Amino acid sequence: MQFYLSILYWYDFRLIEVYKQTGMNKNLITSRELLQWFFIGLMLIALASCKTAKEAVIIAPSAPTPINSFAFNFVQSDNLKSVLKQAKQENKLVFVDIYTTWCLPCKMMDKDVFTHQETADIINKDFISYKVDAEKSNGPIISFNYDVNVFPTLLFLDSNGDILERKEGAAYHREILSLAQSALDKVVLGD
Repeated sequence: MQFYLSILYWYDFRLIEVYKQTGMNKNLITSRELLQWFFIGLMLIALASCKTAKEAVIIAPSAPTPINSFAFNFVQSDNLKSVLKQAKQENKLVFVDIYTTWCLPCKMMDKDVFTHQETADIINKDFISYKVDAEKSNGPIISFNYDVNVFPTLLFLDSNGDILERKEGAAYHREILSLAQSALDKVVLGD
């Protein structure tokens, strides 16, 4: 980072020298030279904001891990495949909450629904729960694959990723439990 900053200081110094050599007469500096110096400056600023290989964080695919801030046992994973694999291993279905950070109904569900222990106990028994930010990481891909245009969108999937039930918009406790029961009725677990 200091290397890039020293280049920026050199750039400023060089620009001042060009003005001094021309007697501060801006007309002697061609527009081409100014444009070149402008783009060099932009490139140096862009390089200064880049992270080095040591600073960069590499995210490798991993097994789903629990998110502890909800009563629902949401798992955190960088891809849906690992969640579906876990569901198959545990002989469960998958509940997916596709949300955005700016969505008010999504925030309402986080506060009122996903923290409700009685609802969570019923869902956690038969479902692997998975939250997906539609605008980050694998969210855009999942949103595209499941044709999500409304937030939140709640999906109840089998372990192959096929939709059993779908709800666009917020849902409270009774509706989520009704959708979950309908999804369970559509599939025979254990076969």
